[in-house]
Amino acid sequence: MNLKSARLTYSEPLIILTMWVAIFAAPLLMFSNDEFLYWDNVIRSLRTTIPFFLLFLFNHFVLIPLFLFKKREVPYLIAAILTIVVFSLTLYFMEAGGINNQPPPRPPGQGMQIGPGPGAHPPPQHRQNPFPYPPLVNTIIVSILILGFGAGIRMIVRWSVLEQEKNKLERENVQNQLAFLKNQVSPHFFMNTLNNIHALIDIDSEEAKTSIISLSKLMRHILYESEVDKIPLKKELEFLSNYIGLMKLRFSEKVKVDLQIPSIIPEKEIPPLLFISFLENAFKHGISYNSDSFINIDISIDNDMLMFSLTNSNHKKDKPEKASGIGIANSRKRLDLLFQENYTLKIEDHKTIYKLDLTIPL
Repeated sequence: MNLKSARLTYSEPLIILTMWVAIFAAPLLMFSNDEFLYWDNVIRSLRTTIPFFLLFLFNHFVLIPLFLFKKREVPYLIAAILTIVVFSLTLYFMEAGGINNQPPPRPPGQGMQIGPGPGAHPPPQHRQNPFPYPPLVNTIIVSILILGFGAGIRMIVRWSVLEQEKNKLERENVQNQLAFLKNQVSPHFFMNTLNNIHALIDIDSEEAKTSIISLSKLMRHILYESEVDKIPLKKELEFLSNYIGLMKLRFSEKVKVDLQIPSIIPEKEIPPLLFISFLENAFKHGISYNSDSFINIDISIDNDMLMFSLTNSNHKKDKPEKASGIGIANSRKRLDLLFQENYTLKIEDHKTIYKLDLTIPL
């Protein structure tokens, strides 16, 4: 249980204690006449209040845990009605039998009172019952109010605790999903890069060796430096530049790849590997060995907002290839988890041009 849940749990007995202290203290205010306090009336009031307190405890510790907490609302309602009926009838017959009747008036000076002395003030006259209902009806009404108040307090506190636990689990689930989506990048990226190096071995072995060194740097970034929630923006942009440089090795002069990044990079942090899936998609569908192709990447920063713009030629196959990697759909899901509604992603998929615009807060 976290700190907020513990506070909610501890607040419940405090609310209940405050309520019943006020109820038990009410006779001290109601049955006083100026500076006098007639204890006979106070004791009689307490005798009436204590049964309702016991009813509250029975509902709080027996009926609610046994029925409401187990989502058995109808049995709880039936049990509560039966409890109120039995309780009210019991009090009614006890009153009829004289158990809680007012004791006979005592001679002046012999009553239990606090004051300057006998005869200073006459004992207060019995007030007419302000409730125009029979005592049995009054008892039923008060019982319903007490059970309703008790059930409301318990359910509100329990609901609040469950909401806190639910939010905690949701946050943990988001973190697990983000880790899963991020780790999915590695296999796809390594597969593409190794294919590039394999193609270079027969063409230029020295260039292939250089590519292996570049690949080791990229692997270090993915396997180690990206194992945090956020990394410096400068490192992520360096990773993109190295990745693009490595991908360009396998293509001819017909493929134009242009990367524009700010000359001054602010000291900001972003989630790692945020743009790699978009670049992979551009190299996968934007490059053709038979036609002129291009990929343009423009990254700009304005007012703590980062704009990532990607435009590439569109050479999608007539028969769609089997999906691999995290893809655009999973990238969008990751953005949802990271930024909720605080980002924009616009995609225009035309016949010959594919355009993507992403804006995220820094």
